Amino acid sequence: MPDINSVDFKKFERFLLKNGCEFLRQKGSHCIYRRKGLKRPIVVPKYKRLPPFIVLNNLRLLGVSKEDFLKEI
Repeated sequence: MPDINSVDFKKFERFLLKNGCEFLRQKGSHCIYRRKGLKRPIVVPKYKRLPPFIVLNNLRLLGVSKEDFLKEI
């Protein structure tokens, strides 16, 4: 099972938008996205590179595996 290293914010944002998420708002340095069917919004800090734990937590919310994510980006 491949590990995820830090991911560029713009790449992760494109991944979210491609998977049906829509940008809702920005509060400070955090961007909030939503997708129909999710229990809570996806919150992504606007860092240049996102740490792996943030990416993995948001993938878990979306129901996307690491392998599928790595194939898409």
